[in-house]
Amino acid sequence: MRRPTVLLATGLLVTASGCGLTSGSPMVDDVRPGSIGRGEPLDGAELTVTSKSFTEQLILGAIMGIAFEAAGAEVLDRTGIQGSIGSREAVRKGDADAGYEYTGTAWITYLGHSQPITDPHEQWEAVRKEDAKNGLTWLPPSALDNTYALAMNQANHKKYRTNDLSEVAALSESDPSAVTLCVEVEFANRADGLPGMQEAYGMNVPTKNITQMDTGIIYTQAAKGNCTYGEVYTTDGRIKSMNLVVMDDDKHFFPNYNAAPVINTKTLKEWPAIPDVLDPITKKLNNTVAQDLNAKVDVDGEDPHQVALDWMKAEGFVK
Repeated sequence: MRRPTVLLATGLLVTASGCGLTSGSPMVDDVRPGSIGRGEPLDGAELTVTSKSFTEQLILGAIMGIAFEAAGAEVLDRTGIQGSIGSREAVRKGDADAGYEYTGTAWITYLGHSQPITDPHEQWEAVRKEDAKNGLTWLPPSALDNTYALAMNQANHKKYRTNDLSEVAALSESDPSAVTLCVEVEFANRADGLPGMQEAYGMNVPTKNITQMDTGIIYTQAAKGNCTYGEVYTTDGRIKSMNLVVMDDDKHFFPNYNAAPVINTKTLKEWPAIPDVLDPITKKLNNTVAQDLNAKVDVDGEDPHQVALDWMKAEGFVK
């Protein structure tokens, strides 16, 4: 389900049937405990971390693995699994021990609910309770919320002065030609995408004003002003690099996609210090941090693992 950008990590695993984990690469970072991992409470542990294949997930997977290394564990890197299901199934089945996942993805895609829960903490709590029976433990979530949004360039923001989706809806009524949208095919057809958004906000954007295109092109077209509003992901680094203005979802229509560590419950029972290692890191993660880190990869071309390591050192988590 999330997200379409695909970057392959160094030493990416070979896939087969099922969740497809057949190999991985040992993490060999020369790190020591900083503010996390003191006393190396994971000494003797052999832990496998996993992630999906898009930029943000590769960074989060690396952050988790580096944290485990600093706390004394031997870490196998199985990040970069394509699609949503693979990385989750790896943790559920015990082929991997942990990874960062999104609350909204779990609630809607994995657990099969059609209606998201508006309050972010309540959404996490509902996922945590329901997923416990699947042998998965959700640790406390971050403020990082990788959800949908509409964004526009500075010139159009100055011209139309919209700051939230209610104002976009009002503009679509008062000046229908002003509201043109660039969106993904999936977003254009999802109940939690464009159709649902228009219904929730009372928008009626004519079909001729909606152009469907690939994700990366949307950011460019919105930045150039070729469409007034582009569908974006709230943690994408291109928002900042292209100086786009994100419209506030003032009716809280879009689901919450807060990132949180998900641990195989058997692993957690064996290594109960894992939350103490990860919680301080998760608390530091928010949309601004994610945009900055994602931009280093997607805009500047840096390696996701190195970006994660540099951030961990800069924050003092590891040395």
